[in-house]
Amino acid sequence: MRSRTDRDKRESPIPEATISTLDPCLIQGESACSVAAHGMSRIRKAPAAIFARLLCMVFAAPLLSAQSAAPSAALRADLERGQAALQAKNNAQAAEAFRAALELDPRNVEAHANLGAIAFFQGDCPAAEHELRSALQSAPTLIKAQALIAICEKRTGSRAAQADMESAFAKLKDPKLRVQVGVELADLYYQNGDLDHTLPVVHELVALDPDNVDLLFFAQRIYSELADDTMNKLALLAPNSARMQQLIAERLINGGDLQGAVDHYRKALAEDPRLPGVRFELAEAILEGSNGPGAQAAALQELDAAVKADGDSPGIECAFGRIALLRGKNDEAYTHFERAYRMDPNNVQAQLGLGKILSDENKPEEALRYLRQAVAADPMNASAHYRLARVYHALHFADKEREQIKLYQEIRQADDRVAQLYGQMNRKPEPQDAMPGEEQPQ
Repeated sequence: MRSRTDRDKRESPIPEATISTLDPCLIQGESACSVAAHGMSRIRKAPAAIFARLLCMVFAAPLLSAQSAAPSAALRADLERGQAALQAKNNAQAAEAFRAALELDPRNVEAHANLGAIAFFQGDCPAAEHELRSALQSAPTLIKAQALIAICEKRTGSRAAQADMESAFAKLKDPKLRVQVGVELADLYYQNGDLDHTLPVVHELVALDPDNVDLLFFAQRIYSELADDTMNKLALLAPNSARMQQLIAERLINGGDLQGAVDHYRKALAEDPRLPGVRFELAEAILEGSNGPGAQAAALQELDAAVKADGDSPGIECAFGRIALLRGKNDEAYTHFERAYRMDPNNVQAQLGLGKILSDENKPEEALRYLRQAVAADPMNASAHYRLARVYHALHFADKEREQIKLYQEIRQADDRVAQLYGQMNRKPEPQDAMPGEEQPQ
């Protein structure tokens, strides 16, 4: 078991892409954005990082309005020459043009900001800070310049970095730059071992860019470490407690050891017969391990005890419905699924159970309502798509049937890939909400 102090200083889990040239989008806006990522290294070295894939900044146009007076023809020509050079990815020529502009107007915000951006993406933080701070003297509300300064402060180890990044992250509106600053801030918290502050920032980053692989990896790392930390604390404080046995059971389920999970759930109940929720979890583990008559009887016993101890719930009613289906008692199953649906109309197992029973009873019009709800509530549920396809077949909606079969096949392929990956980690993926006796093509 790793102690907290073993990980007080962490290496960043986010890979980094470096940039060989400054893309025009960094100055002109998203329409020109075509940054390519090259190479991988650690974010601590140069956090332009992942940001090459995330960021397009806008400095030029908004900053023109910050000038105190209309630029002269010569100044305007220098600024336009600098922008053209940036479009051509000629940073040296762009920097020369912006410096020429500063000779005509030493306080020109656009020139200072562009020079700061060029220096920033070339990894020259001292030069970037100098130019960006000069821009802020004339445009103190320029939050994007403040954000880049905060990142530079982090790279150079300034004590002001955290507070300045927190301020910039809170004020930024541009989602791409907000992701950049947020990753830097989360990385700073993470490297300092502050998972409590890392987590809410990571939550927001994933919401801003939900399909970013690097951010998803970072989030998974944080969740895993928090889970490890809490499990370690529980193991130290109460190694033989009912909650520890429950946690072991849940870990064993993830590893595919259902019988071991059942044993530890029973140990948890032996320690504390009133432990909330455990009897329902035990019943689910029993049914996952076997659908045989003995397992059905054992699961029913635990479900009855769960109702007495914790009260009824949609999950318990669906489990009753599943056992009734296994015993061929469709009317009884329908009653349980309907009860679960009344408790929670968004419960996918209840929707799927009702849809299956109605479909099997040749009532496709009634089944359609519930199966459409199931697909809407859980778009990645293969069983729901397959059952809906069968209903569309019964209703002679050929196009919709083909659409659902296609979705079903794609999801099954994705599920197979996930199962293979989980197998490599010695884990078992979450079970689908398929009903007992569901016949599905491979």
